[in-house]
Amino acid sequence: MPSTDLQESSSSPSPSTFSFSILSRRRDQVHSTDSPLESNGQESESEAFQRTVAERFQDVAAAPSQELLSIPWIHKLLETFLSVHEEFKAIVFNNRSSLAKPPMDKHINDFFDRSVKALDVCNAIRDGIEQIRHWQKQLEIVLSALDSNQRSIGEGQFRRAKKALIDLTIAMLDDRDSSATVSHRNRSFGRQSNHQPRSMANFRSLSWSVSRTWSAARQLQAISSNLAPPRSNETSATNGLNVGVFAMSYVLLFVMWALVAAIPCQDRGLPTQVFMRQFAWAAPIGSLYERIMEESKRRDRRNSCGLMREIYEIEKCVRLMNELTDCVEFPLTEERERQVKERVQEIGKIYEAIKEGLDPLERLVREVFRRIVRSRTEGLDSIARANALE
Repeated sequence: MPSTDLQESSSSPSPSTFSFSILSRRRDQVHSTDSPLESNGQESESEAFQRTVAERFQDVAAAPSQELLSIPWIHKLLETFLSVHEEFKAIVFNNRSSLAKPPMDKHINDFFDRSVKALDVCNAIRDGIEQIRHWQKQLEIVLSALDSNQRSIGEGQFRRAKKALIDLTIAMLDDRDSSATVSHRNRSFGRQSNHQPRSMANFRSLSWSVSRTWSAARQLQAISSNLAPPRSNETSATNGLNVGVFAMSYVLLFVMWALVAAIPCQDRGLPTQVFMRQFAWAAPIGSLYERIMEESKRRDRRNSCGLMREIYEIEKCVRLMNELTDCVEFPLTEERERQVKERVQEIGKIYEAIKEGLDPLERLVREVFRRIVRSRTEGLDSIARANALE
């Protein structure tokens, strides 16, 4: 298989393995953003767009380790995607007549096809956010049962908290199973479900919007399929416009990949490999990729159902709390009660972070979904009108 084509790993990856390689290519095949460009409007616009992509992702990549993959960081990533996508939309509108002609007609149509595939990822991410909300409810039960404002904690309160911890542990373990059964219902962001799950046990069968055979890994493969770096002859023929389309396609792929890495999704395990050249924007995106990969390789993250930092904090708090509640005797000693209240405070912090962050995050994912749909429709319409005028 040629090196520019999608290549699957021959090994069997673990459920949390993600991999796509960022390799430099022969410099004579493509113009980098640092290369001298001819002074025409299209090429200058493409160059400016690539610089914008590089600058905005440098800002995202500057996040310290403790913020990477957190809800605020994912929020920032999606805001960056939306801003870049808006810049790209302007390029499509300004160059609609050129995009209607070969070879750009194929490049732009391929991008719009990838955008449609990204919508399914957005739907799956929305489902993952809903899943985390149900974990949040179990944390709320623990906090209510072991209220730190109480003078003392009784055995009945411990039993209630312990049951919630067990339910939460089972739910999170269930989400690590990439072959878990989900419904065939298909729900877009514009519709609200009237179904309310009766328990954690039947949550999956009621709330997931992608089919039981849907795979996040295969969807990423589909988005990256035939995503080859621009050829120098086409770059010359299109005055660099194809490079701008390639940059936006790669941003779309990376952002969808990062969402799948962070948030619970069906079948996150199959790696995606895309070979690309060293554009200016490749450095910050490549840096983020490497950091996320390193996070996925950590011993305590390998079997996680998502790399989002808040998920890690939930898992850690639940593990420590389970260890503590397994060895309690009543009545509690002052030392043991102090330990319990410290653990409850830690759970309270992660509960508040999730409570405050999930709703804005879901709204932003919805906006990404809607913006992709709207931009694709408007872009295709404007190109079709330009083509009709020829």
